[in-house]
Amino acid sequence: MRRIGVLLPATADDAEYQARIGAFLQALGHSGWSIGRNVRVDTRWATANAGEIRRHAAELVALAPDVILAHGASTVGPLLQATRTVPIVFPIAGDPVAAGFVDSLARPGGNATGFMTVEHSMGGKWLELLKQIAPGVMRAAVLRDPASPSGIGQFGAIQTVAPSLRVEVNPVNVRDASEIERAVAAFARSSNGGLIVTASGGAAVHRDLIATLAARHKLPAVYFERLFVDAGGLISYGADFVDQYRRAAGYVDRILKGEKPADLPVQAPTKYEMVINLKTAKALGLDVPPSVIARADEVIE
Repeated sequence: MRRIGVLLPATADDAEYQARIGAFLQALGHSGWSIGRNVRVDTRWATANAGEIRRHAAELVALAPDVILAHGASTVGPLLQATRTVPIVFPIAGDPVAAGFVDSLARPGGNATGFMTVEHSMGGKWLELLKQIAPGVMRAAVLRDPASPSGIGQFGAIQTVAPSLRVEVNPVNVRDASEIERAVAAFARSSNGGLIVTASGGAAVHRDLIATLAARHKLPAVYFERLFVDAGGLISYGADFVDQYRRAAGYVDRILKGEKPADLPVQAPTKYEMVINLKTAKALGLDVPPSVIARADEVIE
């Protein structure tokens, strides 16, 4: 009987995380792993609280599993502080090299490997999408996590594209709810504004608040993943997280069969998805171009 630990920065009733874990377990099954027969899965729903995540990380490591699946920087960091021997696979990570999780993408070198979610160039695509869907936008507030290397890289990519689209961009730090609320309200006092929410665990935690603020201040917004659109946001474009969990099962399978994380290269996304909420577009008074709707993987009416 092999043992897999799973550490998630969410609550057990989070439907999106349930779908991701479902895809992971299904893919494991296709590789011959059956819960209760030849594998045991210990899942810790650690919420987004940093103290809880550290506690659950220590508990999982103490169980001495064969491999741990961990979502994002908020869980991988604490796990690497707790162990440098137990293999860790991340289905989601912004910039694992800059975060110090791996030596390089091609040769991770330590006990962690997995799948990136964002190439920095994605930032430019978000701004282009914002201009396509809301041509009147002249200013964009870019919500980013100042502690995340990928947040800095994505903002840099947005800055590079901004002059050619004649958009002025302003960084807004995502540290806590009150800071987000104050910054968005201050930004919204001037007209022709829009929002871009870059990839970070902090943004995902505050997704309901961010979508509510965008609606309240009538700001068209582009998000890095579909969770925000499900919460009432306008449009998202980014890696398909369910697909990333499916692919992560392949790495867990290979590690259970004897391969080392150090030798398994970190991989970029292969599947992206665009989701549009037309109800939100209507509330903002926006006519989404047919060319954008045609590219969408899902349209919420």
